[in-house]
Amino acid sequence: MRVLIPLPSTDFDPTESAVPWCALVDAGHDVRFATPDGRVAAADTRMLNGQGLGPWKPLLRADANGRAAYVRMAASEAFRNPMSWRDAGSDNADALLLPGGHAPGMRPYLESEHLQDVAAAMLRANKPVAAVCHGVLVLSRAEQRHPGLVLRDRRVTALTRAQELSALALTVWWLGGYYRTYRISVQTEVTRVLANRTQFEEGPFALRRDAPGHLDRGFTVRDRNLLTARWPGDVFRFAAEFVEMCGLTSLHSPTDLRR
Repeated sequence: MRVLIPLPSTDFDPTESAVPWCALVDAGHDVRFATPDGRVAAADTRMLNGQGLGPWKPLLRADANGRAAYVRMAASEAFRNPMSWRDAGSDNADALLLPGGHAPGMRPYLESEHLQDVAAAMLRANKPVAAVCHGVLVLSRAEQRHPGLVLRDRRVTALTRAQELSALALTVWWLGGYYRTYRISVQTEVTRVLANRTQFEEGPFALRRDAPGHLDRGFTVRDRNLLTARWPGDVFRFAAEFVEMCGLTSLHSPTDLRR
């Protein structure tokens, strides 16, 4: 199965992109990347090195698992040779993964009408779509462009308001609004496009990140061909479930595996 991972030029979350990439590649899927101009993307360096996170560095930066996954992904041929967003369409991918990130460089990705249209088309075509953290905003904005066809009647999760405001409160004195991508929270924006606010599931309080041997710590919501998660601490469970979704689809639907 050919899986598309669009990324911004910079500031995407390394864990939310690389851990699912590793799982998909290890399962035999053909993963392609797309960036605004077809140039190699760069993850949020603060999430990799922890610079400026102060005493909260162990909690907020990518953990050892996430950093190792990113090193592997960043060295891959696919990552080093992305296509451009304009060449990435729903007709040349069998599944879509939308990673998140909160730093300013994420905005062109989150606001891209082209990516919103691609996501909407793939959901309507019953192709597997997965989004985590801020990546769910691509879908909520696609719903605004295609009312009733993307998220309105689905159960979903994303970065919760409590998580977003907690990270902001812990770092605001020296990082300012680094953790506040937009004036309203991700949860608020996503909830606004749902038919009922109870469709947004916050999940249990996240005390620890999940890990390969502890998928039970993660939280995801699956509604038909859509899988969503909240933050990097859910991503191993998120990756495992998305691989399962892609595997089941490939068993029942012929896919284009041209390289």
